[in-house]
Amino acid sequence: MPAAARKPSPDELRARAEELRRLHVDPAILVLVNVWDAASARTVASVPGCRAIATASWAIAAAHGLADGEAIGREGMLAAVGCVASAVELPVTADLEGGYGETPGDVGETIARAIDAGAVGCNLEDGVRAGELLRDAEDAAARVAAARERADAEGVPIVINARTDVYLRGADDPEAAILRGQAYARAGADCIFVPGVTDRATIKALVDGIDAPVSVLARPGAPSVSELQELGIARVSFGPGPMGVALAALARTASDLLGGGIAADELSYRPPAV
Repeated sequence: MPAAARKPSPDELRARAEELRRLHVDPAILVLVNVWDAASARTVASVPGCRAIATASWAIAAAHGLADGEAIGREGMLAAVGCVASAVELPVTADLEGGYGETPGDVGETIARAIDAGAVGCNLEDGVRAGELLRDAEDAAARVAAARERADAEGVPIVINARTDVYLRGADDPEAAILRGQAYARAGADCIFVPGVTDRATIKALVDGIDAPVSVLARPGAPSVSELQELGIARVSFGPGPMGVALAALARTASDLLGGGIAADELSYRPPAV
């Protein structure tokens, strides 16, 4: 079995978790180009400057022919996370959606199993897919606290990126995002993820108002990675965007070839084997 496919030891997991935590307070912004399988993980990990790997739930679900929003279930998602974690030697943070369960205890079990799969970081969101609602802030904080407690019990200081969907639900309410972020940080989150916000002044207000590292989702129309670093953002990710780039390139290539075109040089590319 190749070394990269070997299941990391508890000591290695702890070291990776500590490194991931350090990257959230490093002067350089942590850039996470999201992946969805072993091939995409190895491709991104091989690029100079890559310091950690993040999965994207939307992309993983799409790769399995499913909709986002926990349709893949805990078992399916953890199998995908394990595939990614076993393919690289960098810290892996997993998008675990809402935690796959009704209770904080269910979330804790998900965290324990994610660690067993090789993840040393996770996203936990406060959005409830049914009805596009936000979970009660106290309930969401309890789920973060359960994740922290279970990770500590497992002996791996997993990095919790607690996501609030205030802006994804259409609200322009920095105060609500700040209050939720502060509550999740007090519950044990290491970073507060506020996807959907692109306004520079609002981003700066979130950074100033939340007493924890802040993460955002970059997309067309958002500030550049360099601008986000200047605004004080600690971490930036791209969700399903990288898969969109890959599949758009595939569609263009397929169109060229089906139209009688010449094979592109990229057809010779292969992801790193290990």
